Amino acid sequence: MKYKIIVAFVFTALWISTAFAENGPSVTVNCAQGQSLNGALSKLPKLLPVTVFVKGTCTEYVSINGFTGLTLKGLPGAALQQPSTSPGNGAPVYVLLIQSSQSITVDGFAVHSGSSALGGIAIGRNSIDVQLRNLSMDGGASFQFFIYEESQVSLARVTANNLGYAILGAFDVSDVHIESSLFDGGIAGIVAGTGHVTIQTTTIRNMATGISVVNHGEVDIQSFNSYYPLSLPTDVAIDNVSHRAVEMIGGAHFNLGDTNLRITNAGRPWDSGSAAIWITDASSLTDFNGHLSISGSRGQGILVSNNSHATFTGSSITGGSHGGLVVTNLSSASIGSGNQTLFGGNATDVFCDSRSLITGSANLAGAPVLNCSNLLFGDTEPLP
Repeated sequence: MKYKIIVAFVFTALWISTAFAENGPSVTVNCAQGQSLNGALSKLPKLLPVTVFVKGTCTEYVSINGFTGLTLKGLPGAALQQPSTSPGNGAPVYVLLIQSSQSITVDGFAVHSGSSALGGIAIGRNSIDVQLRNLSMDGGASFQFFIYEESQVSLARVTANNLGYAILGAFDVSDVHIESSLFDGGIAGIVAGTGHVTIQTTTIRNMATGISVVNHGEVDIQSFNSYYPLSLPTDVAIDNVSHRAVEMIGGAHFNLGDTNLRITNAGRPWDSGSAAIWITDASSLTDFNGHLSISGSRGQGILVSNNSHATFTGSSITGGSHGGLVVTNLSSASIGSGNQTLFGGNATDVFCDSRSLITGSANLAGAPVLNCSNLLFGDTEPLP
């Protein structure tokens, strides 16, 4: 009773309507009537679970700093709109900024950003268990989602496009889970730079680059049930990218677990530097269980270069305008035993230069077109 009296006293000072939800108090902010979401947040207790229901379009820079257990729930038609004027403090601009917070949920909003914004939604300073749900993101921000400084975020049922650079960026050892989402249109879909991203049940399409993994970043194509019961199929699809569906640069890692990755119509036919998958500068790709399928590449299928490595078991790369598997400049590829790996119908199915190596040709399906002098039948040279 004492708790309810204290919270009721706090909320009676607000001009917003209040009620008690099942897991704590709730308030309603009606931006269509000139109410301010920031104004409401500034009066809420930060360490108690509170649900804020939002009506209308809130045209303001919203900040969530130091909260625990806060839920922002957009009612039908709710939106966050970047103001036409800058905050004026010289700091990076975000429509919604979440910092130093935990167990935060943002659900049911359209978020509209401008070209001056670094992020539509930014999450940083070790924010943990931030759940983004049922969002529609558009506009010109550099990133629709900008995740940094060891933060942990889950995206589900999100649709996004971007007139800026990338839809999602994960940096500074942050960890992001993406599921049941559609990223459609922009320069890049996902940038994992020193961050870790796990993806299932998601489509990325109509971009220059689908997924860019750089500077020791890591991406896993893997199912998970951390937030919702697992629903099959969990496939990830990348379609109609003009340059590279996936690129790995600078010690990056890309792993296919138990989930299919289907790449179609990637690259440009006149550009031998475009590819469905581009692996370079001491990076690596693994597909141990035949979950990678590439078809109809207009550029290379997979290019492995500059001291990089790729492992395939049961993968399929077919119908490409250039090479299927191309290994160059002190790089290597391993064709594992078990399910046969298919390189077929490409201009050249398997290619390596004189300083690179491909092992496991015994595990290739069909009769691929080969151009590789360093192609071993097994995993190694004959051992003593």
